[in-house]
Amino acid sequence: MTSKSEKNEPNRNPRRDSARLSSVTTAIHLLKTFNAQDKELGISELAKRLGVAKSTVHRLASALLDEDMLLQNPENGRYQLGVALFSLGSMVRSRFEVANASKRILNELRERTQENVRLAVLQGDRAVYLHDFESPQTLRLKSGTGKSRPAYCVAEGLCLLAGMRSAELDRYLMQPREKMTDKTMTDEEELRERIRLVQRRGFAVEDEECEEGTRCLAAPIYQNDGRVLGAVGVAGPRLRMKKRQFPQLAPQVIEVTEQISHTLGFAGRPKIYV
Repeated sequence: MTSKSEKNEPNRNPRRDSARLSSVTTAIHLLKTFNAQDKELGISELAKRLGVAKSTVHRLASALLDEDMLLQNPENGRYQLGVALFSLGSMVRSRFEVANASKRILNELRERTQENVRLAVLQGDRAVYLHDFESPQTLRLKSGTGKSRPAYCVAEGLCLLAGMRSAELDRYLMQPREKMTDKTMTDEEELRERIRLVQRRGFAVEDEECEEGTRCLAAPIYQNDGRVLGAVGVAGPRLRMKKRQFPQLAPQVIEVTEQISHTLGFAGRPKIYV
């Protein structure tokens, strides 16, 4: 007899699941077949190296061409890696660069503010902390390095959302949002207004929206093309981090993010904040 939970569980066809997984795995192996010595490969050579039929390679190559992950040489029909992979690789490299280039600057900011200093990037719908340097004070927040939090309720995440294009932000705001604390804002229009405020003044404020007793002020980091790559936040316990301090703290954080942005090749200046 089939249980209710089994009836409601979608996509339980193991053959279909296996076929999907096999196709994805083969496509990944196909891309990894290219190297510095073999920058161009044809269907026959790819099929031989992968141990699959030519028809399979042709189908996968066509799909990868459509997504710009492969390019085809019109003279000989052979394939090479596409520009979409370069874009993805540049994003990953930029994240490593910002993490490495910012350590000294972030530690200096921690010494000046005596609070946790955090560096976050956007991963899916969450803010991921590449660095979270703990305050030197006895009463301090625990480091969240490597952890992630919902972008809509942390200061760094709001900065990252403020850097999204309109269509990206629309898709993001279509997702359901959980109330992390009593102060968490989940209403779409309220979030849009908060994001517009970040865009106008150049920093975001978090007041116990993600964790009770925690406040944070963050500003965005710009990569060389002017898009927001990450955000730096100064976070501390509510008992010590008072709202009246934010007007003095904001210029310090913005100055630091401008320094990091310049190390990443951002030659201009961010918008004039009002």
